[in-house]
This record gives sequence, structure tokens and C-alpha cells, in this order.
Amino acid sequence: MGALFESSIKSLPRLGKGKVRDIYAVGSDKMLIVASDRLSAFDVVLPDPIPDKGRVLNEMANFWFAKLGHVVPNQLTGIDPESVVSPEEKTQVRGRSVVVKKLKPLPIEAVVRGYIIGSGWKDYQKTGQVCGIELPKGLKQAEKLPQPIFTPATKAETGHDENISFAETEKKIGKELAAKVRDVSIRLYKEAADYAATKGIIIADTKFEFGLDDKNNLVLIDEVLTADSSRFWPADSYRVGMSPPSFDKQYVRDYLESLTWDKAPPAPKLPEDVIARTSQKYRDALERLTGRKLT
Repeated sequence: MGALFESSIKSLPRLGKGKVRDIYAVGSDKMLIVASDRLSAFDVVLPDPIPDKGRVLNEMANFWFAKLGHVVPNQLTGIDPESVVSPEEKTQVRGRSVVVKKLKPLPIEAVVRGYIIGSGWKDYQKTGQVCGIELPKGLKQAEKLPQPIFTPATKAETGHDENISFAETEKKIGKELAAKVRDVSIRLYKEAADYAATKGIIIADTKFEFGLDDKNNLVLIDEVLTADSSRFWPADSYRVGMSPPSFDKQYVRDYLESLTWDKAPPAPKLPEDVIARTSQKYRDALERLTGRKLT
């Protein structure tokens, strides 16, 4: 099965295109979400697809939706994506799509960090805080935090998402809902991290997205605990004080950091070996976490 850079479903109205996913309307109350093989880094979509990436993301998200369904309702309808498109379009959606409920998305990203790395590490080095949360002095890069912390961000249509404080989150979505999102997010992270640890994987951090249904119930949407929305580290390579090797797109980021690219579009093309290695990292993460292999 070849890589899919962008889907082209003519039998359904197109609603939008994200960095990775293409979205189509299914009636008035549902959507078809197709996970392409596009890869974004530094909020720029790269010109080369990563073979099997969309299928891995879809399989992994569905695994976690099922495993964590007792914590919070999710967007899935259980409808076969192949049943909502025309016969000639089935290969485009096979193994990489879901039909979901149409919900009202919250205007924040619910980020949970169990380790100090990435933008959180940069903020901590400058201020001793992450999103206004005071952290212990003397933490080293990639060190495990005493407790997971909720560090929300604004969702940017273009450009970089920005970390915001919990007080700002309360202003955006209300105190009661902000508290619920925080508590549910931390519980989801803890349960997932505990499970992943049994498979030799550390989930350093992750981001969740939520929506509200027509009765204002909180619903988990978008993707969940994939290699695109999380940092997965192999536990046997983890060392405090260094950025560990990872199963996510950090491998591509590290390659791009070695170039003289200003992180503005257009992004440079990736060498064949970087594409192949990245594809393998995604498949490895799926197999180690779920025991499933792509067929």
C-alpha cells in the first residue's frame, strides 16, 4: 500500500484539512477523519510523506480510545469508514480513518507532562516554572517530575501553539470545565503511562483535545496518545540529563535542526534513509505498545 500524502474523497463534502488529517462531512452530525502520511515539524508540513504513518496513528489512537473509554466518552461512532465512501475510494480510507461524532471542540490543547523536556524544559530554564507552575529547583533535562502537571496551550490554526496558565484556561472555557479537563487529562495520562511502562516505554508528555456534545458532556476527540501527540521514550535508553532517543517524530526534528533551515515554509525534503527510519520508528511504537503489526 503506497503512502498517502492527501486524500481525495469526492463522494463527501470536504470540511477541512489539518497538518495531518483530512476531514469530511458524513451527514449533519458526523465526520470522516482520514489520517494521511503527512508529517509536520516545527508546525510546518514537510514535502515528503512517511509511509504507513497514518495507519499507525489511526491504529494506535483506536487502541487507546478503547483502553481509556472508562475514563471519559470519546468521539468514535463505530461506523466502518469504508461504508460511507464510494467503492473506488475505499482504499484511501482503509486502515487510516474513523467516523466520529461532530462535536464542539474546546479552544485549548490539554497538555500533560510527566517529565521535563521540550518547550517545558526551555521555560523551566528561564523561569523555574512551566505554565505558571513552580517546579522544584535543580531539575535536569528529561528528569521525571514529582507529579504529572497540566500545562495547557492555545490551539493555533497557523504558527506555533503557546503555553498558557491555568488561570487563562479558566477564562477561556470557565472554571468548572477547566478543572474537569485538567483532572481527566491527568488521569488519562497516568493510566496510559502506567500501562506503557509495562511495555518498556516511557510517555514523557502528551496532549489531549476535547469537545462538548449537545448536552455539554466532555468528550475526548482528535487523536490520543499517538507518536504525533506524545513523546515516547524507550525505557532502556532513558538517562536523566539528556534528551532520550524516541519513537516519535523527534528523530525528524533532530535531522532538521542539523540543517540551515529557518523553520518557515517551504520545508526541506527528507533523505530516503530519514523517511525509512521514521516510518520504522512509528511501526515500532505501535508494535511495542499494542502488540499489533500493520498488515
